[in-house]
Amino acid sequence: MNTLAGLYYTIHNVIFPRLRHFDGLGPLALRLYLVPVFWMAGTQKIAGIDSTIEWFGNPEWGLGLPAPELLAYLAAYTEVIGAMLLLLGLATRWISIPLIITMLVAIFAVHWDNGWAAIADSGSREVAVRLGTAKDILREHSNYSWLTEKGSLVILNNGIEFAVTYLVMLLALLCTGGGRYVSVDYYLSRLYPNPAR
Repeated sequence: MNTLAGLYYTIHNVIFPRLRHFDGLGPLALRLYLVPVFWMAGTQKIAGIDSTIEWFGNPEWGLGLPAPELLAYLAAYTEVIGAMLLLLGLATRWISIPLIITMLVAIFAVHWDNGWAAIADSGSREVAVRLGTAKDILREHSNYSWLTEKGSLVILNNGIEFAVTYLVMLLALLCTGGGRYVSVDYYLSRLYPNPAR
C-alpha cells in the first residue's frame, strides 16, 4: 500500500505543482462565463424597469416581494455592475456577495416551486405529448423550419438548476478571487499589498 501511495504522490508532485502557474485560468473561466449571464439579466431588467417592478411586487402573478421598486433597481444594477466588475476581475470577492444574494432570491422566490430541472425532461410522457402537440400546431400554422433553425423546441421547466449553478460559481469566486495574472485584483494586490499579511 505504501508503494502505491508513494507512486501516487510521485506522479502528483511531478504534474500538479507545474499547474500553479495556470491557477488563474479557473477563476477567469468562471468570470467570463458569468459576465453575459448577469449583463443580459440586468440590462433586460433596466430596459423594462416598470415591468420588473410590477413583477417583483405583484403577489398574484409575480414574486410578491416587499419594496419592489427598491429591490428591482438593486437587482438590476447589481447584475449590470457585477458583470462589468467580473469582466475586469475587479473587486471580484466583494461583488460575489451581492450576486450570491441575488441568486438566493432567484432560487427561493422564482424557481424553487419548479424543482431542479431548468428544462423539462422530454423523455417524460406528459412533456413529450405537450411538446409534440406544440410542434404539430407550429408546423400547421407557422414556418416551423424557420422557428427551429437555431435550435430545437423545448419546454421550460424553470427550476433552480441554472441559478444554483451560478451560485456555486460565485461561491468559488468568493473563495478564490479573480485569479492570478488575469484580474485587476491581482495587480492591485501587487501594487498595494495587504499590510495585515
